[in-house]
Formats: sequence, C-alpha cells, structure tokens
Amino acid sequence: MHLLVLFHILQSLLLAAHSCPSLCSCHDGKSGIAELRLVQCSDPGITAVPISVPADTVKLRLEKTPISKVSRAAFYNLSELRFLWLTYNSITLIHPSSFVNLKALRELRLDGNLLTSFPWEGLRDMPRLQTLGLHNNRLSSLPAHAALFLPNITYLDLSSNRLTILPAELLDLWFPLPGQSEGQVERRILGLHDNPWLCDCQISMLMSLSMTLGSTVVLMDQLLMCSKSLSQSELLQTQAELSRCMRPSVQPAATRVISPMGSNVILRCDATGYPTPTLTWIKTSTYTNCCQQDNLDNSEQLPRILESFMQESPRVGVRWSIISLNGLSYKDAGEYRCQARNMAGISEALIKLKVMGITKLPHLPKKSRKISSKPPSKYRKPYQISAITNVPSVKDNQILSSITPFSSNQAKKPQSLVTFLEHVRKY
Repeated sequence: MHLLVLFHILQSLLLAAHSCPSLCSCHDGKSGIAELRLVQCSDPGITAVPISVPADTVKLRLEKTPISKVSRAAFYNLSELRFLWLTYNSITLIHPSSFVNLKALRELRLDGNLLTSFPWEGLRDMPRLQTLGLHNNRLSSLPAHAALFLPNITYLDLSSNRLTILPAELLDLWFPLPGQSEGQVERRILGLHDNPWLCDCQISMLMSLSMTLGSTVVLMDQLLMCSKSLSQSELLQTQAELSRCMRPSVQPAATRVISPMGSNVILRCDATGYPTPTLTWIKTSTYTNCCQQDNLDNSEQLPRILESFMQESPRVGVRWSIISLNGLSYKDAGEYRCQARNMAGISEALIKLKVMGITKLPHLPKKSRKISSKPPSKYRKPYQISAITNVPSVKDNQILSSITPFSSNQAKKPQSLVTFLEHVRKY
C-alpha cells in the first residue's frame, strides 16, 4: 500500500515537471542539438510567480502581469534556467533570496517595473549572470556596496530611473588602475542616460574615460543629462564640467628627516584635489648602508601599507595625514611615500628617513708615561711653593704691608700666602 502511494507521488511530480502552468504557454526550441524549454506567462490573471514551471525550463518570461512582489526562493526548482525576464509587471519588492539556486542564469531583466530599490546582494546566487536590466524603474540611489556584486556583469542598464549620484566604487570597478585588474578586462555596456545626475566629478570622469581610445566601457547614450539639483532644470553634461575634477597634489612637511636612534618621529603630508583625495602611507624601501646585518635580522616585506596615526579633512578639497614612529631603530630607516588618490588621478610624495646611531670611537694607542723623579705632592712640605708663578712679587709685598691684620673671626680660617694673594689680585 505504501509503495503504491509513493509511486503515485513520484508520478505526479514527474508530470508536474513536464507540464505547463495554467495561463502560460510552453514551447520547445532548439539551440544546436539541444532542446530548450521556453515558458511564457503574460495573462492578466497571474498575480504571483507560478510554482509549477517545468524544472527543465531554460527561458522564463513573466511579462505584463499584475505581479507586485517576488517571494523568497521563487525559482528554486529552476536550476537549469538561463534567461529570466520579469519585464513590465508591477513589481515593487524583491526578496534578497528570490534568486536562490539560479546557478546557470545568464540574463535577468526587470525593465518596466516599480522598483525603488534592488537587492544587490542577491546577485551572489547567480554567479554566471552577465546581463542585468533595470531600465525604467524608480531607483533613486545606487549604493556603494553594489560594486561588490557586479564584477561579472558586462551589460548593465540603469537608464530611465531617478539616480543622482554615481558611487566612486563603481568607477573603480569599471575603470581599474593599471596593475589592479587580474587578467584581461572585459568590455562593459552601460545604460546610464535619462537619470537626473548631479554634475559632479564622478559623472565627468565617467564620460571622459568612456570616450578615450581603447576604453573597455561603452555608454548606450553618450549625452548624459545632469542637474545641479533635482529642483533645477536639467543641463547637458559638457566638457566644461571636467574642470571641476582636479588631480591630487601632495606636499610633505619635509622630504628628508634625520633622527637619532630611540627617538620619536612624526611624518606629515598635505594633499589638495577634487574630489577630496584619500591619503595612504606606504613604506617602499629600507636602507642597508649603515647597518646591513641589523636590517637582515629585521627584514620586512616591502612595499608595506602603514596605518595613519591621524588623518583629517578640514574642508572640501583638502586632507592631511600623519604617521608616528616611536622608538626609532635601524629597521625604520628608509623611504616612505604619501600617496593621494581621487577620481582624477594619483599623486605621491617621497620622504627619506635616516636613523643615526652612536658611532664607536677608534682605539687610540696608549702613551708611555714619564716617571717623575719628584716625590708625590702629599709628601711635600706644607708651604712649599712648586711653581715660580706663585712666588710673591715686589708689588705683592707692598700690598701685604698695607693691609691690616686679620680679625679674630678671620683667623679661624687660615689661608696660605699664595691663596691670599690671588684673592687680593681680584680686587
């Protein structure tokens, strides 16, 4: 009896796997020698994502329906799905886990909906996704963390939304600096037009870099509209706006620093630029001319990024930073670079630090001592005068004869003749 029930369950599951959902149409197509299952649902009576879509479906189109939300794991059983079109519905909410198990998905289109936000972290469940269409929605912000989930997207359409600011992290992703990208950089197609962009450096740099020869980024529409604020009339982005971007300029407090071993040193640099640059300290080399053995014993991996002791931006376009090196040793000696970076470029300044130690004095040969024939001073007579310069002169005798005798208090402190004369000469 139990076996019979199990058989009916399996049979119903198999039929459901190959049956077409109600109010939908299913087609079998071919791609080369492989057969593809295509499912299209466009009936106004569909109010939720169908749960009986065949498991072998490769392309699913849910279009022009009153569907308002996509629930969690809505397509979990469609592990072979490659194309998912959810266009021109009334979708306002997508659960972050709506796309779980869509490991084969290559294309996701959500054009023409009512989305005010998109769960960018949900892109992790679609590792092979290359095309993402969000045209004609109500997106008002593009978060910086979206760049973490877009490295594999080569076609991104964000046109006809309400976006105003383009995060710098996306420009770093689309226009990587030399040496930062691994392997060959893929060409990307971006749709950013028909948004009320603010006229800032990010938009200017995007237009400028996309127009350079050999750029890997292609804009669907080169004429972006931007405005100073959403309430003002829109203005056409022109080359004149590029003047707002200023490459960083770095000025160190000192380019050469010499300090003794064990002391404390503060290195400082100031940078200007627009947008306000960020500052990074990097130790690039060490000195080995003074104390090579000490440096070998304390070898470090270079270049090495150092943590700023303090970094502040007193106003827009200006930033300063310092690092503190306490208890200097020979391994601290070397070259330090203060690197400033913004969307307009990179600039850096070099600071050389030299650590001075205690120099050992060379051994001098000991001089031979002459053995004096005179007896030690402690064996001399009490009032014996050994130096001829201490003998009283005629003038001294005249002075002595004119001085009154000592008082009784002075007599308590006897002095030698020579000492007394020297005291008198001072006056």
